[in-house]
Amino acid sequence: MKKYAILFILLAVHLSSFAQNELFGYDSTIKAHSGFILNGNISADLPLFDMAKRFGINYRLGPAITYKTKTNWIFGVKFDFLSGNQIKEDSLMINIKDKYSTQFNGKEVQFLNTSGIRTGVPIYERGYLAGISAGHIFNRNPAQPDNGWMILTTAGFIQHKINIFNDQKDVAQLQGGYLKGYDRLTNGWFVEQFAGYSYFAHNGLLNFNIGVDVMVGFTRGRRDYLYDVMRSDNAQRIDMLVGLRGGWVIPIFKRKSEDISF
Repeated sequence: MKKYAILFILLAVHLSSFAQNELFGYDSTIKAHSGFILNGNISADLPLFDMAKRFGINYRLGPAITYKTKTNWIFGVKFDFLSGNQIKEDSLMINIKDKYSTQFNGKEVQFLNTSGIRTGVPIYERGYLAGISAGHIFNRNPAQPDNGWMILTTAGFIQHKINIFNDQKDVAQLQGGYLKGYDRLTNGWFVEQFAGYSYFAHNGLLNFNIGVDVMVGFTRGRRDYLYDVMRSDNAQRIDMLVGLRGGWVIPIFKRKSEDISF
């Protein structure tokens, strides 16, 4: 009789566990996937420290390729294009711009061209970041083991400059090698921290991540001489970006049947 009672208790526990799984949608056989992930990321960033003295709000857009393990560790590489249209360097090209032109507005500088006609030359922020990433997805829902809060750290190389767009080639002082004396080329190493949420849909269609991104660059000016301020540009800088980042994700996971899942 005692043996039957034990069997009854074990059966009841098993059925209770099964009922709970059915009720709450949790399947204990569901495991986290491993495989490559293709990312398309976009962010809007607020510059701080030395970056804020030169540029306004900027934007980043770029791809990333990562690999996720079954324990939700993530490793990969990324590349971001950096752009903006607000320049704060009011001393930029002060030695050659038209002194009777309208006040510097951070988007273009006016000159007298080779024909003596006033012309505007657009200026932009341009640059890129390339780095190696590592992080982890912290899962709290066993029914969706691939999803959760994500921490991702990236380290790599950053470069930015002021792009002077003299497309008409009609300002003599802004042709050829002369541009290097004004573009404020800067580069160095950076560390970036992303904190947000990563989501993978069961049907594989709605996959994304979104969160807050903080980048700190340890950079230095790389031009030997700046014509407008008549000095070298090799000072150390702290360039910082803080922003909101989102990404569309294409996972390439292997299922138990060894089929590829997109």
